[in-house]
Amino acid sequence: MQNAHDIIIKPVLTEKSYDHLAQKVYTFIVDKKASKTEIRQAIEKIFGVQVESVHTINVLGKMKRQGVHQGRRPSVKKAYVKLKKDSKGIEFFDSIAQ
Repeated sequence: MQNAHDIIIKPVLTEKSYDHLAQKVYTFIVDKKASKTEIRQAIEKIFGVQVESVHTINVLGKMKRQGVHQGRRPSVKKAYVKLKKDSKGIEFFDSIAQ
């Protein structure tokens, strides 16, 4: 297994992710090769919470062009992490959402 900080790249801070905070669902950009169990262990280790479930999706990068040149933004893997009801929330998100 990789280092926990190598698996979790950054949190996703959007309106949609803020709407999920009430249900204790947090969104992260994670390493493309990370499995659900590795993501679960990394979240529990970094934030000290209890994870109920992990859902992942692979997001294809958008097509972009400048003049006649076309390219694609990098693809990413997102993880939606749901915490157990008796678990405390992640302080980073709670301080931002207030």
